[in-house]
Parts: sequence; structure tokens; C-alpha cells
Amino acid sequence: MLNKWFRRFQLSALASLLVVSATGCGIITTGEEALKETKEKDDQVVIGFSLETLKEERWQKDKALFEKKAKELGAEVKTLSANGDDATQLSQAEQLISQGVDVLVVVPHNAEAAASIVEKAHREGIKVISYDRLIRNSDVDYYISFDNVRVGEMQAKAIVEQAPKGNYVYIGGADTDNNAHMFREGAMNVLKPLEKKGDIKIVYDQFSKDWKPEEAMKNMENALTANKNNVQAVVAANDGTAGGAIQALKAQGLAGKVPVSGQDADLAAVQRIAEGKQTMTVYKPITAIAEKAAEMAVALGTGKEIKTDKKVNNGKIDVPSLLLDPIEVTSENLVDTVIKDGFHKIEDVYKNIPRDQWPDTKQVGRG
Repeated sequence: MLNKWFRRFQLSALASLLVVSATGCGIITTGEEALKETKEKDDQVVIGFSLETLKEERWQKDKALFEKKAKELGAEVKTLSANGDDATQLSQAEQLISQGVDVLVVVPHNAEAAASIVEKAHREGIKVISYDRLIRNSDVDYYISFDNVRVGEMQAKAIVEQAPKGNYVYIGGADTDNNAHMFREGAMNVLKPLEKKGDIKIVYDQFSKDWKPEEAMKNMENALTANKNNVQAVVAANDGTAGGAIQALKAQGLAGKVPVSGQDADLAAVQRIAEGKQTMTVYKPITAIAEKAAEMAVALGTGKEIKTDKKVNNGKIDVPSLLLDPIEVTSENLVDTVIKDGFHKIEDVYKNIPRDQWPDTKQVGRG
């Protein structure tokens, strides 16, 4: 913001001196007109969007929807992806700050390490929105996400309905991601009381490094080996970890026999749900969070304050927060959720299902 005002001051001082003449065309542009054009450009809000990764389908959707909405609101977005590396994300954030962005929106790879991004942005008078994942132990200005504890509760409840008794495996996300801890907290809110009653037994409970499906698969393999395949249920924190777990189950002839949860409504996951290989996923309407975050960023960039009705403690402060509602998706409501919303096309969801077995979608259309 300061860089913009400095450039404007320089041009103002030169405005009365500059006369640019396009001799051949007979067009004369005065310094004042040039200044007006520059002011209009400088008044545009510039948003820095720092993403942890673009390797997952979910984040590609966030990026596209966020940029589209910001552009509609007249803002420019500079997006950088760190590919799951803390040092890269910090360096990229510094790059965006040095380019004079007005607002920084961050999807942190490491909830703790990203605190330094907030500190560096604040030194330059730039406000920070923590997007989907909470930046911990920082003075981050705003947080927008879904009710992540509720997500974990939804996952566990759905699996308990399918397997009210037996050995349970919990396959978590990245230990460095605050959301992963919130999902686990929610799941354990449901599972621990049942374990105390003796209905179930949690025989394996591990995080998966960087949310990698291959790490989740290793965890699931270890759980199956340690329990001689005597596993009745799997609560997986997202669709990537669910996919890894299902791959391990498949190798033992258990895919489709052991209920598995997920999250994000990735295409591969909803296809597995249609095929009966995955029990459920939690759909977090990406359009809602991406568009709302863009609106918040543009408002902050124009000096407005954001009204929120919730606060979430990040270990240092109670962060003003906007928490959106997640939606449970099963084979029973695929049409009424992800397909009806246009998140996925019916042709893609039921790609591996014979056409005569597709659900009736007359009111939805075919994508």
C-alpha cells in the first residue's frame, strides 16, 4: 500500500511537467491524464494468495474460484504454491509482501511456522486472512473455514452407523496441520465414549505425513498387520488418506467390506462412494469459502472491517472467524449435493457404474 502511495506522489510531482505527444496520431495525453490512469490502476486491490499446495484437486478448485470472484470484484490476485514446503511458503510470502500486495490470504502448510508470515506482513501494514487452516500462535487478522471439529464428528458418526462394534483404525492427516488435530478431536468426541463403553476398540491411531495417500496406505498396512486384518472400521481424515487406506484394504480383499470415511468430495472419492468402496465424504462447499474469502480480502484491501460472529483461539489470540457448514455425502445423496451444486458432473461421478444403474436425475440435469 505504501509503495502505491509513493508512486502516486512521484507522478503527482511530475504531472504538471509531462506532456506526451503522439505526433503521428494527433493524440495528446497530458501528465494529469496519465496520473488519472495510474490512480485508477493503483486503486485496484492486489491480493496475495499463498497456497500450501496445488497437487490436490481440492486446492485447484479453491484457486480458480477465489481468483474468479476477486476478479469480478475488481481485484488482482497473485497466487503462489509452496508444494508442501515451509521454507518455500515463507519465501513466496515474502515475495508477495515485497510486491506490495494489499492483503495476504494464506493456506498454511505448517500451522506454527506460518506465524512468521503473519509477523512479516504486519510489519508492512498488510492484513492476513488464514484460509481453511488456522495459523497458530500469531496475530492473524481473520480466519475463514468450516467447523472442522464437526467434520470429524460427522466422519466418526457415519462410520459408527455402519460398524457399531469392533476394532477401529484412525488415519489422520498431517500432524503439522491444525485442521488435522481438529478433525481428530471431533472424531474422538464420538469414538472415545464408545470405547469406554466397550462397544469399540481403537487399535490404531496415527497421523499421515503431509496428508500423503502413500503415508496413509502405510499406516493402514501397519494397522492390518498388527491386528491380523481384524479391523471393522476406518475413520480417515480426508479423501486422500481414505484412498490410501482403501488401497491397503484392497490388497487384503477388504475394500468395500470395511467402512471408510473421507472429506473434500474429491472426484475419486465420490466415484468410490458410487462404487461402494468408500462409505462417505464430507463436502465443504468450496464455492462458498472461496467466494466469501475473496469478498473479505477485497473489503480489507479497501480499508473496511469484517464482521464475524465467532472467534477461534489459535494459542495466542481469539481470532475473528467465519465458519461455514459442512455437508455429509453418502451414496444416498450424491445427486442432491455434489452433483446438484455442479461440483461434479453425473457422468464423472458414475463413470464406472453401468448407465442403467444411475440414479434418476431429471430435476438435476446431466451436469
